[in-house]
Amino acid sequence: MTGSAHPYMANSAAGSMQALLDVVGVSSAEELFAQIPAAHRGDSNIVPSAGIRSEQQLRRMLEDRLRGGISTESHVSFLGGGYWKHYVPALCDEIASRPEISTSVWGTPSSDHGRNQAWFEFASQLGALLDLEFVGLPVYSWGCAVGHAVRMAARMNGRSVVVVPSNLDRERRLVVDTYCGYSELNGAVTVREVAVDAATGMISLDALAAAVTDEVAAVYIETPNSWGVVEADIARMIELTHDSGAQAIVGVDPIALGSLASPADFGADILVGSIQPLGIHLNAGGGVGGFIATRDEEVYARQFPTLQVSIAPTTREGEHAFGLTLFAQSSYGSRELGNDWTGNSVYLWAVRAAVYLALLGPQGMHELADTVVANARRTAELIDELDGVSVRYRDSIFKEFIVDFSATGKSVEQINAGLLARGVLGGHDLTGSHDGLDGCALYCVTEVISEDDVHHLLGALAEVIAA
Repeated sequence: MTGSAHPYMANSAAGSMQALLDVVGVSSAEELFAQIPAAHRGDSNIVPSAGIRSEQQLRRMLEDRLRGGISTESHVSFLGGGYWKHYVPALCDEIASRPEISTSVWGTPSSDHGRNQAWFEFASQLGALLDLEFVGLPVYSWGCAVGHAVRMAARMNGRSVVVVPSNLDRERRLVVDTYCGYSELNGAVTVREVAVDAATGMISLDALAAAVTDEVAAVYIETPNSWGVVEADIARMIELTHDSGAQAIVGVDPIALGSLASPADFGADILVGSIQPLGIHLNAGGGVGGFIATRDEEVYARQFPTLQVSIAPTTREGEHAFGLTLFAQSSYGSRELGNDWTGNSVYLWAVRAAVYLALLGPQGMHELADTVVANARRTAELIDELDGVSVRYRDSIFKEFIVDFSATGKSVEQINAGLLARGVLGGHDLTGSHDGLDGCALYCVTEVISEDDVHHLLGALAEVIAA
């Protein structure tokens, strides 16, 4: 039956499509796609061709198309903003793809072939890096981790306001808003912004002191923050938070902790962040995961919505086993009565992170952090020397920084288009994201950016600006 679906395919029998349309309540499939702008639909551009009868021919066609696309592999990339290109050791791919791991990362206890131990090692190693003892298995993203942490704090002290910096990444802020809920719902948390000092790129201590009242459940801070700036007064911010009886939640980049002291050393109560830098590919923006960590105190442990892996002696003398603990307080154990809803889509990433941390070790993490900050600050210094271009807060950055193109007379969109034509993915356009950032872009430099890459960028920028 040339040109028609195979009769054994689902919904291919006569009358199936009409039955589906009747249930949905539309007269044709076209109605379902009416919301998609015409310019975004490629129906008219599809040219029928002879069918591919060879799997090898199909593979070659797909590989040619994929190689022809634009990615962080085909172009020199300076993109960041929550998804960073770090080097992924081959062993991370090898271990995570082994069938005893990939097929048992979630399932019944009998399916465990080293999964629980790998998860335990993830929690142990990340805890050592964060200088905290209690680490849950990762949630979907950094934003989800912040949202869960805020609700943990609200349950602990019964308050209903969270203070966040005004320069918080907009995507992360939207996730936090979702977790905080709406005022019409029970248990909603109000989000209150605290001003950032435009001169330093850091939270204003005076503004924070005024924002933290006795109704605040938690204060959320990031270091490095969404503009790449390392907060210099983190200890004072945590002190102001505790003075009001609120919980101090701090978002961190785990790579930065190779050199920076953990906020836990200054009294932070809950640390959150992304595990994506720890051996996880970008995966078109899907290689993400967020961690939550606290001190090993019951008041915190009882509020975790995530799964925890612990180690305990068995009934056999001298034997120990790994297993899940506090299962009943999660949505897995109590469904809608759990502390919060969580899911299992990123648990395989925990295995990758465990392998990555084991490979680098403390010294490797220290060297990596030093390399990243040196690369970023040197690149920022060179960009700042270009005519009409300036870099903000470049002496306080870790791996990301704001580049101001407003004096060039060109928009970030125009500059990025010119860079793309020259094989470079420029920084995220910050125009319209926050006050005072029109004409600015967020650039990211990690250990994978070479000296040649930087000179390629500088040459391309000079050409685009002069054009």
